[in-house]
Amino acid sequence: MADQTGPLVGLKVLDLSIIVAGGTASSLLADFGAEVVKVERPGSGDPLRNWGPFANGISLWWKTHSRNKKSVTLNLAAAEGQQILRDLAGKSDVLIEGFRPGAMERWGLGPEHLQQVNPGLVYIRYSGFGQTGPYKDRPGFGTIAECMSGYVAMTGFPDSPPLLPPVPLADELAGVFGAMAGMMALYRRDATTSNGHGQVIDVSLFEPLFRLCIPNVTIFDLLGISRERVGNDFTDAAPRSLYQTGEGRWLGLSATSQSTFEGLAQAMDTPELLDDPRFKDNAARLDNRDALNELLQSWLKQRSMSDVMDQLIPAGGVVGPVYDAARIADDPHYREREDIVQVDDPELGPMRMIGVVPKFSETPGSVVHAGPALGEHNSEVYGSWLGLDEEQVAGLHSRGTV
Repeated sequence: MADQTGPLVGLKVLDLSIIVAGGTASSLLADFGAEVVKVERPGSGDPLRNWGPFANGISLWWKTHSRNKKSVTLNLAAAEGQQILRDLAGKSDVLIEGFRPGAMERWGLGPEHLQQVNPGLVYIRYSGFGQTGPYKDRPGFGTIAECMSGYVAMTGFPDSPPLLPPVPLADELAGVFGAMAGMMALYRRDATTSNGHGQVIDVSLFEPLFRLCIPNVTIFDLLGISRERVGNDFTDAAPRSLYQTGEGRWLGLSATSQSTFEGLAQAMDTPELLDDPRFKDNAARLDNRDALNELLQSWLKQRSMSDVMDQLIPAGGVVGPVYDAARIADDPHYREREDIVQVDDPELGPMRMIGVVPKFSETPGSVVHAGPALGEHNSEVYGSWLGLDEEQVAGLHSRGTV
């Protein structure tokens, strides 16, 4: 098996989280070379292993989301397991956990305990609503976070109910924020005058998505406006929507600055759009968005997707087809950028999955292996990290500790 590459080679990460959010953070770190040890419950493992669809009874979510990670089993409810976790934390740079607030403290594994063992430990905590506040003890999944962030209220058409995203958006976004925050804390630890001290990072599921709804609170505060559902349009600029071509395929088109709108009109060979006072600037286009959308849809409906792309893109038109997985897998740009890579998995054989994003010029990341079997790396990790031999690891297993 090839060695991992990337700027984080040498970084040691313990991932105690379950399902998506913390696992996304550790997945990103693992993509770029960190040694990520996934700590799982003996016998059952991470519940993500039970998410379908399955191939030969194995979760494809698990295979992709836990790629490049090592799996060990450990019973954190047992005193012996708690001591082993302290020993592992003493060797780690980052620990990621996603238990209810207070659970790690009850086990003697909270930040105040583990940072006594390892003052440089960066301790990333995931929960639905954060470690403080009146909702901190509520159970929270990404679905609720998406609802309470303000995002769902804006999603859908004016005459339809609000819509949830079809992916675990809040969880995955929280994972990105957690990975970013972890690297910030490591920078402070290693490159400033912090004397090598780590810190605790409190990541809720609702706040990262709330952060991406950038101006909403300010708009409400100063103007009393709450964002409403506008379908595929954009509240603050036009045109921007989805349209159909002559063969019934969908494409996205955006011309939300004055220069791009003027370029679009020229590319479409419809200079009359520029002379129409309804479309003279963005404010006018917003007031007459429906009429503009109808004109654009009429023009696009008379042409095939290939004709639209050939005519608009060379002239600077910002337009692109709506892709599904089949079209992504067949796209030459995705292939050229290695956005889909093939991995040889001992359980499922050759399999393709999403590549490493973003691209580094000097220290690119890599996908070395897919998600591991439960406890696959017990002997390796407990041996190399803690110096335990095979007999000692077997003893842990016989006592139900691993």
